[in-house]
Amino acid sequence: QVQLVESGGGLVQAGGSLRLACVASGRAVSRYSMGWFRQAPGKEREFVSAISYYSGNTGYADSVKGRFTISRDNAKNTVYLQMNNIKPEDTAVYRCAAVNDPRPRPEVRTWLYWGQGTQVTVSS
Repeated sequence: QVQLVESGGGLVQAGGSLRLACVASGRAVSRYSMGWFRQAPGKEREFVSAISYYSGNTGYADSVKGRFTISRDNAKNTVYLQMNNIKPEDTAVYRCAAVNDPRPRPEVRTWLYWGQGTQVTVSS
């Protein structure tokens, strides 16, 4: 079992920045790839970004490439999502996820553990 707790959400103006954090606890968390997903009202949950526990390779949705950066601090069992040049369409609940796969995939159904989420609201 892996437990995930997100923080860092809030209200931000368009063009601003936020950094989300997700602290993982449980067995062998260092062997879990980590990801961020988001869900806006009335929309399906969508992939945002992921980082492999094995290679450190990262992946991003096209909508956030060049603006968001995922990173992890293994010593703190924490994964971060740095969000820059935020846009109103980034408004959503952001959830952290974990999977014991060195090559994580963007499909929601392939992820094993989920956090409760943190709200990000962008004002224009």
